[in-house]
Amino acid sequence: MPGSDARLSRRHMATALSTSRIGLIQALIAFLIWGLMPVYFKLLQSVGALEVVAHRIIWSVPLLLVILYFRKNLGGLRTALANRKMRWTMLVSSGLIAFNWLIYVWAVHQDHILASSLGYFISPLLSVLLGRVFLGEKLTRNKWIAIALAAVGVSVLAVQALDTLWISLTLAISWSCYGLIRKIADIGPVVGLTAETGILFLPFVLLLIWLTFAMPSSATSVHLGEDHIIDLLLIGGAFVTAAPLLLFAAAVKKMPFSTIGLLNYLAPTIQFLVGVLVYKEALTVSLIICFVLIWISLAIYSTDSFLAGKTERKIHPV
Repeated sequence: MPGSDARLSRRHMATALSTSRIGLIQALIAFLIWGLMPVYFKLLQSVGALEVVAHRIIWSVPLLLVILYFRKNLGGLRTALANRKMRWTMLVSSGLIAFNWLIYVWAVHQDHILASSLGYFISPLLSVLLGRVFLGEKLTRNKWIAIALAAVGVSVLAVQALDTLWISLTLAISWSCYGLIRKIADIGPVVGLTAETGILFLPFVLLLIWLTFAMPSSATSVHLGEDHIIDLLLIGGAFVTAAPLLLFAAAVKKMPFSTIGLLNYLAPTIQFLVGVLVYKEALTVSLIICFVLIWISLAIYSTDSFLAGKTERKIHPV
């Protein structure tokens, strides 16, 4: 009946809207956690960056295994690791993510939060370029303009801030390459991170043992077991790693991907504000020019992606 169909349609739309709102909340919490990550790692400034990353990896493994157990997806992990090609892929991606985490934690400890946030601003644009080169994805004129503007911004920074530019570029390149490999690999986000941290588990356990016993404690080097607050923060790194990932993975299923794409810039924006407002990092002229150009390029890129997605939905409505 027409009236019944209309009620069902309205109920379906209300359910979809409610689901989308839940997804938005989950995404916002995830990006808020990622954005405030510098505050967390600043609290661990008494611990070496390599040791922080080691604990982050080691404690993530049991937590992720428990999560997979309750999600009844341990079989997915076994299947992934049984595939020789997938093992090699995860080995490469695990190396990239560990390297990215190490540079990031070191940058935060050395008061280079602005440089690290710039790296994550550059990363989406670099990912677009990698998609064009390695996946044959087509770029519109506006996206080429966005990439060109970002390149100009980085060039300006290279002239006056070469000492920290390497941090931004290293983070952007490692994260973009990691994203490219994870896009190619047929593996879910939680299973993939479990595989990566699992591969890194033993090497980092051995590294942590060496760091603990070969490097005596001092005023600038605190190890596990010497300070209860530091112990909780080191172990808590696993939750800081897993929680936003799970929230993000859940949000992606509930929201339009174009909206998720726009929200991707929230985390580095929060990091930027934390660096300037909380830790009073200096904003040089070159940094300001670079950030302005990057933000303009991101606005052009995001608008182009949003309009393209809108057109696609009109042509192929769900």
